[in-house]
Amino acid sequence: MEIQWRKSSKSSNAEGNACLELAEHGGEILMRESDNPDVIIRTTRVKLRAFLGGAKEGEFDDLA
Repeated sequence: MEIQWRKSSKSSNAEGNACLELAEHGGEILMRESDNPDVIIRTTRVKLRAFLGGAKEGEFDDLA
């Protein structure tokens, strides 16, 4: 089964490769950078939800 990668419409540049891509596969959430697609981070929905909640609350603003 081919993995269907998704990316935000807000994350691209002229080359279209400045983004993070997410996919669901085998019960896991997968994440990769479009310019380095061979490196894949695997996580769960619960962990991703916790991370996104922290990001929405500004916990990582100092890194951006």
